[in-house]
Amino acid sequence: MAPAPWDSVPPEDTLFALVTGANSGIGFAICQRLIDEYLTTRSLTSHLVVIPTTRSVKKSQETIDALRQHAREFATTSDILRSRAGPNYDPRSVTKRIHILSVQLDLCNLADVHRAAEQLVNGTVSSPANDNDAYFTSLTDVRIPRLDSVIFNAGMGGWTGLDWPKVFHNIFTKGLVQATTWPTFKAATAGHVVNPLPDVKDEKVPEMGQVFCANVFGHYLFAHKLVPLLSRSESDSSIPPGRIIWESSIEPGWKNLELSDFQAIKTNAAYESTKRLTDVLSLTATLPSARPFVNSYLQPATKSSNSPATPPILYLVHPGIVQTTLFPLNAFMFFWYRVVLYIARWLGSPWHPITGYNGAVAPVWLALQEQEALDAVNAEHVKWGSSTDWWGECRVKKTEVEGWGWDGTVETRKELKNEKGERGMGRKIVGRKSGATDLTEEKRVEFEMLGVECWREMERLRGEWEGRLERVLGRK
Repeated sequence: MAPAPWDSVPPEDTLFALVTGANSGIGFAICQRLIDEYLTTRSLTSHLVVIPTTRSVKKSQETIDALRQHAREFATTSDILRSRAGPNYDPRSVTKRIHILSVQLDLCNLADVHRAAEQLVNGTVSSPANDNDAYFTSLTDVRIPRLDSVIFNAGMGGWTGLDWPKVFHNIFTKGLVQATTWPTFKAATAGHVVNPLPDVKDEKVPEMGQVFCANVFGHYLFAHKLVPLLSRSESDSSIPPGRIIWESSIEPGWKNLELSDFQAIKTNAAYESTKRLTDVLSLTATLPSARPFVNSYLQPATKSSNSPATPPILYLVHPGIVQTTLFPLNAFMFFWYRVVLYIARWLGSPWHPITGYNGAVAPVWLALQEQEALDAVNAEHVKWGSSTDWWGECRVKKTEVEGWGWDGTVETRKELKNEKGERGMGRKIVGRKSGATDLTEEKRVEFEMLGVECWREMERLRGEWEGRLERVLGRK
């Protein structure tokens, strides 16, 4: 096993961050912003290890090359880095502290999820550099000692296009800002299913909804397998707990699905339903009623005498409204869609970052923020969104969640209107969904009960599929 550049660096001067679905779109932008903000805010000797996941070796190498190019350009052109280092600044001293590795991960193939996690937990990862590359260190068969933040960005929309009558109806009845922030005009074909174990030929494997598997269950299983890297023992007191950062959206809803019919969610869930499930799981994870299931989930897959004392913490985030290729539009419509999003921002919407780099501000903030600062604002109880002002200045903003409010606290309308410490676009009620109702104690109790049922069913489902995986992998 080869020594890694970070082996001789104090743990508090290293950061290990994994981002799923990072070869394009918001995931790639999260990696870019992680590099930029880490370099400009941490010590001049600290090391960053970024692990983007993709679905093929080719995409992994392309992503590594593109992120190295970004880091090289940033290190060469950044006035902040140059001023921090002084007159003898050498960009190569910066890029040598940025290490980009990649693993392949297909979230709709649960055996592949198991393999990727096993590689990270018990195996090695490589990232060769060209022999004449003076900016980056070649890495061969290095171990990942821990993970500080995993950002679950990968997913699929399952959309097929626009329902044009609904487009015009939304705009004329709700206004442009509301229509583009909480659209109901995305056309989707429900019922797409996948075989989560495509390599199994000698037994019948139950099918699973493709969107549910990609957006929720693949990540759910992956996170459990990564718990050994995300947990901290008593000897790791200088390192904060690992962070599992679930990326949701600003627009989730049940779309007439009832949680009591969990089978429908597993096989026929729309994008918005899977994001609603993500919200519920994340925000109820610290509630006493859900703890038995959460504790089971956050236990390492293999126990030892040195069982980790501190489990990872779940956080929730969304990128705002970002223009990506996740939604299928031709080049002509793609251009005009971007124009419409800018108009919505100029009309006063705080939820239109538009670009992936701007949309990455909230996920990166959660990944890099000091633990004491997150604890001070009870960050695990909030859905954090990427927002901008009229001029595109990025910031992190609390997001209202149906049945939970902004942080699970029941507030009166008077309290909402007299917020302290919030100004302008940062105020909670700015950018609120039209027709949203204030949180009541009854609604909050219903949300908690919903969370308990979600956790129970997800743990039952995990046990079912891990048992099936164990049988399948045992035969190989």
